Amino acid sequence: MKTINIAIDGPAGAGKSSLAKALASKLSYTYIDTGALYRAVAYKALSLRISVCNNEKIIDMLENTDISFRHINGLQRVYVDGEDVSGKIRTNEISSAASTVSAIPEVRSFLLGLQRDIASKENIVMDGRDIGTVVLPSADIKIFLTASSKDRASRRYEEQKDTSSSVSYEEILATMIQRDKNDSERSVAPLRPADDAVILDNSGFEPQQTIDAALRIIENKINVI
Repeated sequence: MKTINIAIDGPAGAGKSSLAKALASKLSYTYIDTGALYRAVAYKALSLRISVCNNEKIIDMLENTDISFRHINGLQRVYVDGEDVSGKIRTNEISSAASTVSAIPEVRSFLLGLQRDIASKENIVMDGRDIGTVVLPSADIKIFLTASSKDRASRRYEEQKDTSSSVSYEEILATMIQRDKNDSERSVAPLRPADDAVILDNSGFEPQQTIDAALRIIENKINVI
């Protein structure tokens, strides 16, 4: 039986993960958060006091690193060397570090096999920055979700403002603009829409509006698969 793969790409703060989770739930597909994998690598590096700019040490670290997904009570959990780090990898510091380590070719290769293996076995919704272009270039449906940097920073601020790791809106906006630049200009798998992706700009949208728009795209695509 053929599996259906849905790829959702886009810049930080566009709402990719929220959308992908909602779509996976609505369609009864498996949700795969690839950004969490890069955050997991960054988390381990920082835990070991390895600079994320030290490519050689990051690459050496990978030889003794095990990263996995587990679904517990319907929720995806991320494990690094047996430790559940799901809550620890959602800080602004880890977000910035993940952008840096994701530019290392060996890190991307290390994680590529895991992502493709999961996608080959079940219907999935996978979000990230190069899913439709590199990880799953043959995905049945590709959506590039984007929004203005100010909209994205506001959403991220609202998510974090009541947490212990909260930072100001201005700091989040500055980090987001820098991350957009890093992701778009990196030499390996830069952030860009796949040629056959549908662009969905959700600036000013409420969450349900984004979900409804994406479902319309998916329904139109599935009818011709």
